[in-house]
Order: sequence, then structure tokens, then C-alpha cells
Amino acid sequence: MIYNFFKRLFDIACSCLGLIFTSPIWLITVIGIKLSDPGAVFYIANRVGKNNDVFKMYKFRSMYQTTANESVFRGEESRIFPFGKFIRATKIDELPQLINILNGTMSIVGPRPAAVDQLDAVRSGKYIKASEVAAGLTGPSALYDYIYGDSIESEEEYITKVLPTRLDLDVFYVENRSWHYDLKMIIYTVLCILCTVFKIKPEFIYNELVRCAALVAESDKVNI
Repeated sequence: MIYNFFKRLFDIACSCLGLIFTSPIWLITVIGIKLSDPGAVFYIANRVGKNNDVFKMYKFRSMYQTTANESVFRGEESRIFPFGKFIRATKIDELPQLINILNGTMSIVGPRPAAVDQLDAVRSGKYIKASEVAAGLTGPSALYDYIYGDSIESEEEYITKVLPTRLDLDVFYVENRSWHYDLKMIIYTVLCILCTVFKIKPEFIYNELVRCAALVAESDKVNI
């Protein structure tokens, strides 16, 4: 498929350029983490991507060394050190995933990777469609999580209010992926980060994502 071929070339080019141009940010982040909580700089998690293959996903560590836990949908706010809150808000903690994009285990745009112990919940039934493509650094589900999901601290509330929509957005992406949509998601990601910096909620992006998820939910009801 021509789209897949050129998307991979785009991923390689962008990850290489991204690693080069963000290298000063990496240095500052490493220093910030070390000063905040001595220990490992990177958080390496087992994640599931295309074809449900398990891979190592890299992030800058934003939680205290002794309490980091990848087995929950929503981590406790108290586990995150102050500098970690900043790199999470600006998505700097995700920069090491440029390595995953370069080695082919992830793509710039796609469904978010799933935790191994959550596979039955997020990759079963209609949601298995998310495993047809490479997991993404950003995408509709990641943006929905960023705009709305990050404000939910209770794991139970997150599973009830956020997760179903997030998973429907993964399905929506796979069914509607294209160059146009990938570019839109990249632009939306930049806008969302800027909105966070200036404490503005990107309502139009949020509303569009909700509508997209609703299309998948409605389609599922029709097919029953």
C-alpha cells in the first residue's frame, strides 16, 4: 500500500530530524529528572503495538523511582514529581518514543500502545482493529486523553468516562487513516500543547473527537 510505504519514510525522516533538533531539550530534561529524583532517566514499559506484538516503549521518567507503576490506567497525581508534571503537560516525556518510531515499533500517528496486562480490555472485540496498524506517538485517542483524560485522577472514573471514548477513537483512526488525517492530528497535537501552555481548552478539537467516537459507537449499534 502506497500510503503505508510513504508513512514509514515520513516516520523515519521525522524521527531523525526530531532527535537532532530536540537534543537540547533532552539534555535539560535529563538534568531536571536527576535533580528531581536521582535514578533512571528513562521509564521503559512493555507495550503492545501492531499485530499485538510486545515491544519496549521509552519515556522520560516523570514519577518517583520507588512508586512508578505501569499496571493502572490512571496513575496517582502524588506519584509525579514537580518537574515530571511539567514534562507531562508539554509532552516532553514522550520524546524518547522518537526512538520507537525510528526502529519501527511505533509511528508518529496511530492508536496509543496498550499495556500488556490491559490487553483483554483494550484489544478485544471491535477494538482488535487497533492492532492492525503501528501504535502512535499521537492520534485522536491520545489527544482525547490529553485534553480530557488527564484531568481525571480516579482510575475507576477514568475507566467509566474516558476509556470507552478513547478506544472508539482508536477504531476511528484505523478506519479513517490517510495522509490528510495524519497531518491533521499532528497539527492538532501542536495546538493542544500550545493551549495547555496558555491554559486554554481546545474546545473545537475536543468536540470533534467526541463526534468521531460517537460515529464508531453508533456504527456498532447498527451492526448488532
